Amino acid sequence: MHSDRVDVQLRSHTISESETKEKVAVARVSIFSNITLTILKLCAGLLSGSISILSEAIHSGMDLIASVIAYLSVKRSGEPPDTQHAYGHGKFEDISGLIEAVLIFIAGLVIIYEAVQKIFHPHEFSSSHLLIGILVMGISAVVNFFVSRQLMKVAKATHSIALEGDAWHLRTDIYTSLGVMGGLIVVYLTGMSFFDPLIAIFVALIIIKASIGLIKRSYHDLTDYSLSEEDRNSIEEVVLQYKGEFINMHDLKTRRAGPEVFIEFHMVVDGFMSVHDAHALIDTIEDALLHRFQRASVTVHLESCKRDCNTCTAQCHHNLYLSSPGVVKTPR
Repeated sequence: MHSDRVDVQLRSHTISESETKEKVAVARVSIFSNITLTILKLCAGLLSGSISILSEAIHSGMDLIASVIAYLSVKRSGEPPDTQHAYGHGKFEDISGLIEAVLIFIAGLVIIYEAVQKIFHPHEFSSSHLLIGILVMGISAVVNFFVSRQLMKVAKATHSIALEGDAWHLRTDIYTSLGVMGGLIVVYLTGMSFFDPLIAIFVALIIIKASIGLIKRSYHDLTDYSLSEEDRNSIEEVVLQYKGEFINMHDLKTRRAGPEVFIEFHMVVDGFMSVHDAHALIDTIEDALLHRFQRASVTVHLESCKRDCNTCTAQCHHNLYLSSPGVVKTPR
C-alpha cells in the first residue's frame, strides 16, 4: 500500500512594519555618516597628497554606495509577499550584499594600484597636512565605531544580511582608519613617507578579504545553499522532541533568502491519526521551530504509515494501544 501524503504549509513569520522601519532608519544613519566621512577624507587626502588617506576616501565612498544599496534593499525586502514574489522579497538583501562585496573588491584593487604608483613616485608631506589627516582618521574611527555597533545590533535582531554587510564594512573602516592614522603618525615623527603607500596596501588587503567573505555568503543564499550543519541538527533536535507523537521524519531541506529561513521536511504519522490531530501536532512543532528560528517559513509533507501494525515497531499511539494488556493484533 502506498503512503497517503498531504503537504501542509504552515504559517510563517514575516517582517513586521516596526522591524522594517528600524532597519530603514539605521540604514539612513549609515548613509549620512558615510557621506560626511567620504567628504572629510577626500578633502584631507587631496590637501596632503597622502595615498593612504585617499584610499580611505575611496573605501568610504564604496561604503556609501553599499549603504545606499542596503537602504534600498531593506525597504524592498520588508514588503510582504505578492503574486510575483510569493516567497517574499528576502533575496533582495542577498543581491545587495553581493553588489556591495564586488564594489569593495574593486575598490581594494584600485587602492593597491595607486599605492604601488606612490612607492615609485614618493610624495613629500607637510607637518600641518599630516596633522589634519591624523585628525580626520581619528574622527572616522570614532564615528564608524558607534554607527557600525548600531547597525550590527539591528542586523542581528532582524537577521538582515544587508545591514550586517554594511556593519562589517564600517568595522573594517575602523581598523583601516586606525592603521592609516598610525602610519601618518610614523611619517610625521620620522619623515619616512614610504610608510604611507605600504599602509594603503595593507588597508586594501583587509578590504579584499572582507569582500570575498561577503561574496561567498551572498552567493550561498542566492543559490539556495543549505543551512549550516549546526542549524540542520538544531532543526532535527527540535522536531525529535515530539518523536513519540509521530513515526519518523526524513528529506529535510533548508535554504535562506536574506533574513528569511525556509524549512521543509517529510513527516510520517500514525495512519489511524485524524487530520485534526495530525495538524495540531504540526502546529506544535512549528511553534517550537519558530521559537528557535524566528524568521522561518516551514512546510511539512505529511505522510501516513502503511498501517502494517503486525510487523511495525514504531511507538505510535495505535501500536501502544495494541500492545496494551488484553488487546490482540489482528491482520488487516
